[in-house]
Amino acid sequence: MEEGEKMVLLFISTCIMAIVVNGDTDPNHAPKSNKHHTSGGGSTSHSGSGSGTSDGGKKSGIGAGGIAGIVISIIVVGAIVLVAFFLAKRKPKKLSSDVEKLDNQSFAPLPSNGVHEVKLQTSSLIDVNKLQTSASMNLKPPPIDRHKSFDEVELSKKPAVVKKIVTAPPNVKSYSIADLQIATGSFTVDHLVGEGSFGRVYRAQFDNGEVLAVKKIDSSVLPNDLSEDFTEIVSNISNLHHPNVTELVGYCSEYGQHLLVYEFHKNGSLHEFLHLSDEYSKPLIWNTRVKIALGTARALEYLHEICSPSVVHKNIKSANILLDTELNPHLSDCGLASYVPNADQILNHNIGSGYDAPEVALSGQYTLKSDVYSFGVVMLELLSGRNPFDSSRPRLEQSLVRWATPQLHDIDALAKMVDPALEGLYPVKSLSRFADVIALCVQLEPEFRPPMSEVVQALVRLVQRANMSRRTFGSDQGGTPRGSDDPALQEV
Repeated sequence: MEEGEKMVLLFISTCIMAIVVNGDTDPNHAPKSNKHHTSGGGSTSHSGSGSGTSDGGKKSGIGAGGIAGIVISIIVVGAIVLVAFFLAKRKPKKLSSDVEKLDNQSFAPLPSNGVHEVKLQTSSLIDVNKLQTSASMNLKPPPIDRHKSFDEVELSKKPAVVKKIVTAPPNVKSYSIADLQIATGSFTVDHLVGEGSFGRVYRAQFDNGEVLAVKKIDSSVLPNDLSEDFTEIVSNISNLHHPNVTELVGYCSEYGQHLLVYEFHKNGSLHEFLHLSDEYSKPLIWNTRVKIALGTARALEYLHEICSPSVVHKNIKSANILLDTELNPHLSDCGLASYVPNADQILNHNIGSGYDAPEVALSGQYTLKSDVYSFGVVMLELLSGRNPFDSSRPRLEQSLVRWATPQLHDIDALAKMVDPALEGLYPVKSLSRFADVIALCVQLEPEFRPPMSEVVQALVRLVQRANMSRRTFGSDQGGTPRGSDDPALQEV
């Protein structure tokens, strides 16, 4: 039996007892002790009846007041009991529902800024409305993901990185390491044709008579576990197509080795023509030098202004300008330094070679403008025949840019700067305009250097003016200028 039902039965039994007590004090039932003995007949009996009537009336008045007090007491007690009964019935239901809600919630820790202190106050009378409001405000269920650990929450905040799957491009051939070993004689010194910042280059001759250049990338540049990065590098380089850019033919990625296969140019590099020629080598004539400068400028214009996004070469030097059988230039290593991880740090080890712009030495960062500066240094090589930095020369002449820049606008000084191998066979105006372009490219402030498209336009105008002046001279004089029988002057 529940507590409320017990209280109702108690209330009913109390009422019954009160009625019974009231019945026992009824005035119609006088006690025997109140009857008196009389000595006389009529008078004695009359007085006895009168006194009896008077006593009975007094007893009846006291009984009515008692009854009224009992009834009021019963009503008050009954009201209190009923209120207590209903409160007792409602409180367990409310608290049980709250407990069920709390049981259904997870007990993960709340964040520090979301903790609320819940204070429960108890008293004899409980305000039901306050209890409901307090429960609804302070006992809010936590978010759905509160069951996660703190590590999972932190990880969920970080953006999901989906690694892009790069497939080998279909326009280049995949070679096996065995095929390349056979073609290069197991990469012997006899097949070595050059060495750069990223690895060595070998001449590879295949069974079908095809000759290609194989660049074996050093493991320090591209570790063995970066095969996916190498595939992406191959994919990016394979998209570069220009007549003055060395074409990628294939690649190899086996046994932790990373190799790039390029077209081969048997005339070697511009560096070899300018600085390693012997008595049997034929020096480059002036017009060929202008052609090499113009072709290289067009290659850079393609990388900087046509490719999207722009490609910074970062390694412009005469050793990376290859010459074909007709002495047309082909810029090699295009895109390699832009796509190889940590290429800037690798190239910074070569700072001091004379090709790097001043801001690169300070910040180690390569930009389009630093490429323009390096190209200006190559043009100085073509004009003077000197190395960008030559420690064997006097101290003031060791840095080619520092030595040559003050003389670029002086005609007399410029004539003394020209490569002696030219033996004076060059147009003076063409030489002067060539020097003007160099002066623009090697300016100390990067923002003042022109974009490669302007350099190309300046070199094209130089060639056009040379052709026009040659035609005008021939028609007016009925002959040709001195040295015009030289194939170099006929080219320009």
